[in-house]
Amino acid sequence: MQSRNPASRTGRPRSAAADAAILAATREALVELGWSKLTLGDVATRAGVAKTTLYRRWAGKNELVVDAVAELFDALELPDRGSLAADIEGVVLQFATILALPEARSGLMAVVAEATRDEALRERIRESVVDRQKRLVLEGRARAQARGELPAEPDPGSSARTVDLIFDMVAGAVVHRTLVSAEPADEEWVRSFTRVLLHGLGE
Repeated sequence: MQSRNPASRTGRPRSAAADAAILAATREALVELGWSKLTLGDVATRAGVAKTTLYRRWAGKNELVVDAVAELFDALELPDRGSLAADIEGVVLQFATILALPEARSGLMAVVAEATRDEALRERIRESVVDRQKRLVLEGRARAQARGELPAEPDPGSSARTVDLIFDMVAGAVVHRTLVSAEPADEEWVRSFTRVLLHGLGE
């Protein structure tokens, strides 16, 4: 796994196994201890690495938790179910399943709260979570255009704004449903949401 820390490092090569153990330990600590009690020392002990190993990779707890949560969302895949609506339903259900994980709930809520007063942390969330997961919108739109379900959008500026809007609508609705309203994003809700997303309130 590659580092998401923008700072360049020298010395021994990164260990993918150590990175994976550290991120897993961070998620475990989030569930057991919560944000306020989580420390890099505890994470290091759980991961079986030296505390200095963490500081060589992450500047602090904020960055570490963002990367630990971002790794969960990297598991998202856009299924090919034969239609745009079915594809959206499939990925939204996956997203909701990840958000239902205690470590995802604890981590995401914590870093978003911290980011309200930390611009660098907001940027890291955008880069590590938001920008990376926009790949799903790009893939889904390209697939739907190839099927003839959506028109081509040749203007790059307009295309980028559409991607941002779609991502915001999907992510915002699912996060609000699962984390703010604490309601299940089950298959019935996902079907209704997808219908409104694609057709508006007129149908």
